[in-house]
Amino acid sequence: MKPLNIILVMLAFMGGFMACNDALNVVNPNNQTTYDFGDTEAELQEAVIACYNRIRLEGSFARVGYTMDAVRGDEVWNSSQQWYLEYDNLNSPGTIEIGDQWIWRDWYHVVNRTNFVLSKVDVVEMSRDSYNQIAGQALFLRALAYYHLSTYYQTVPLITDYAAYSDINTMYASNNTQDEVFDQIEMDLAKAMEMLPSRDKGGEWAKGRATCGAAAGYMARALMFRHKFDEAYTILKDIIAGKYGRYALTADYGDNFREGAAYENNAESLFEVQFMDYGTGGTDEEWTPVNISSQATQGHAVESNYASQQLGSWGDLAGSPWLYNLFKKEHSTDGRLDPRLYWTLVTYEDAYSSYTGQKTAAYPNGDPRSNVVYKTEITETPLSNNAQGGISIAKFTNARNNIYSSITNGLHCGVNLRLMRYSDVLLRAAECENEINGPTQTAINYINEVRRRVALEDLKLADFPSADALFEQIANVERPKEFGCENGRGIDLLRWGFFYDQGRMNQLIEHGYYKLDGTASTEELTAETASASSFQHYYKGHEYFPIFQSTLNANPNLEGNSANKNEDNGPAFREKYNIHPVVQ
Repeated sequence: MKPLNIILVMLAFMGGFMACNDALNVVNPNNQTTYDFGDTEAELQEAVIACYNRIRLEGSFARVGYTMDAVRGDEVWNSSQQWYLEYDNLNSPGTIEIGDQWIWRDWYHVVNRTNFVLSKVDVVEMSRDSYNQIAGQALFLRALAYYHLSTYYQTVPLITDYAAYSDINTMYASNNTQDEVFDQIEMDLAKAMEMLPSRDKGGEWAKGRATCGAAAGYMARALMFRHKFDEAYTILKDIIAGKYGRYALTADYGDNFREGAAYENNAESLFEVQFMDYGTGGTDEEWTPVNISSQATQGHAVESNYASQQLGSWGDLAGSPWLYNLFKKEHSTDGRLDPRLYWTLVTYEDAYSSYTGQKTAAYPNGDPRSNVVYKTEITETPLSNNAQGGISIAKFTNARNNIYSSITNGLHCGVNLRLMRYSDVLLRAAECENEINGPTQTAINYINEVRRRVALEDLKLADFPSADALFEQIANVERPKEFGCENGRGIDLLRWGFFYDQGRMNQLIEHGYYKLDGTASTEELTAETASASSFQHYYKGHEYFPIFQSTLNANPNLEGNSANKNEDNGPAFREKYNIHPVVQ
């Protein structure tokens, strides 16, 4: 019996081990991986939402990624003289994470997730409408990611196969040329334009999502970046005609910068980034991509950069005195200041009371939802930064919304970031018309439609004898006043070639003058009266941001771009494209 007992004991042990192995192989449904997720339509719908989540990170649009392009432009300067300084001065050494690495990291997270969706969608059974919605959104968001990667970093790895990049730490791809990246952007957007519904047909589903109108708008932007004005103009005219949904200017310019369902995703918005209204999100601030808290605040921190440090913000960025004085040069036909000044910069003007009913600079009424009225009257322009001074920025902050009484720093601001508005379509159509046909009444009409909203006098064709003269009006008057301190000005300067012409560089230096005297200086500054100009420190090639040195060290296939190498992009640009000379 002894040998039999031994055999029985051994069989019992073997059975136990086999049972344990079976238990270990059970898949935990609460810890799915990309290998066992995305195989149903419902899961792919969730994956698309996860793609949108990545455009709401600090390196994409929650703070740094949005404001970094503004500070690259001539409408914003670095009032803290700390964070962002090397990007304001356009001379980063390539070892600073906030611009050299965070933007890269977060946009490649978008690439990764959209590639995942596109790798799965073709093999999942679903209706044609569902397929088009899922794939179309992924294509649009991938194009959006590459549009920003290439306009920030110039030559970036182009990855369209999910299997080639499943983890940012193992991304060993080499650079592609900027033209190759933009070729892919155009292909993705062309498909998205065909696949996605319009905002009209999409109804409630389309609110906050990419539509064919969003894809068409960004296609025009991508085409104009490479001076394909004929192709871009055709698309812009189609948008205006309603082919991609009905768009119109809001009657009140300020409605594009207010929080709440009554204002966001409005008739003027082609695409905007969705943030939870103030106080409606959780309490955990989602600063990094690995923070996936269900209690995330789901707001942005653009206000923390833009608003006044005197009133509680971080006081990093200020509006340029040049932009302020540009607004002051032209009054509305009824004698008012241009209302866009009120919504762009936080200044105190007696004239504000004539059309706002509030004789105050910022934050006048507190939180109406709490039935508490704070009766705050700020009768002097508050400082952007307590030490250096400067004019703080109103856009995408609470300075003019009056929802809460003071600034809450961090990822709490709930104003949706409108990335593309119908006014951009109109001004781009004017630019294309001018590039193709010279100054015409058609181009003037597009501009006047935007000006009439704020009751400015109509432009007259006779005042613009050349395409160069009308371009000057579009580039350095109409666009900065309509889009001042928004994301996109730096990209405009790139596509116009302003970094590659000495006359234009001198102009940027003048626009970039600021004063470090601890006041909210609003005077028109000169070389003699200014402390400095952002653009006097510019290194050639640094109109793009360098690729982070640690990223280059980790990837032997990746080369530095023009900023890493301090290379002049001017000769190559001038060989391909026209640069308009300065017209006074």
